[in-house]
Amino acid sequence: MQSNQLDYIPILMQIGLSVGFVVGTIFISNLLGPKRHSKSKDKNFECGIESIGNARIPFSIKYFLVAILFVLFDVEVIFLYPWAVNFRDLGVEGLVKMIIFMALLMIGFLYIIKKRALEWE
Repeated sequence: MQSNQLDYIPILMQIGLSVGFVVGTIFISNLLGPKRHSKSKDKNFECGIESIGNARIPFSIKYFLVAILFVLFDVEVIFLYPWAVNFRDLGVEGLVKMIIFMALLMIGFLYIIKKRALEWE
């Protein structure tokens, strides 16, 4: 099965349409939106709470570790959906490959538990 460059035109059109929509929406909202500035409106706040002190407070490394682990396992779980949809077409070979994938996932999970990365102090 051969493909030529004309096969990519719908993809490029969709990308152009989505980028154009985002840029157009931002531009139009900037033109039509209210522009009322005041001392109270321009003050920095976080979730409705006035900020106190320096914004450069150090966070515990555990916070970032849990966030990275969540993203890692979340992305790996995304691979399960296409496999489940094509389960019958992949046959035994697909099942063996998924068992290997899940075994590696479990080894990583057991390593995280052994290192106590998910325990809070």
